[in-house]
Amino acid sequence: MLNLKALQRNKTVRYGIPMLLLIVGGSFGLREFTAIRYEAQKHRRKLDPSLEAKVNVERQSVILEEEYEKMKQMNLVEWKNIRGPRPWEDSREYQEQQRSRQKEKD
Repeated sequence: MLNLKALQRNKTVRYGIPMLLLIVGGSFGLREFTAIRYEAQKHRRKLDPSLEAKVNVERQSVILEEEYEKMKQMNLVEWKNIRGPRPWEDSREYQEQQRSRQKEKD
């Protein structure tokens, strides 16, 4: 009885052992939860076999020279960078300004 009361008063037994159990138990728990998370991501990434075959064919058929030829055919001299509206601006008003500017140039 005397030893039990002495153990209850001991700070290591009272605070240290529960803290160690929390840390060690938490690491095992987190390992299980993260394993579930990564398994779920693997299942979401799986594609239908027919769709996956199409994606792989498209990836393999891209040739750098063909893409270069497509870029040469594009008219980049007359290309214009148009800024979109800011979040605080009214998008309809901004679109009307862009349209009126375009009409003035034409």
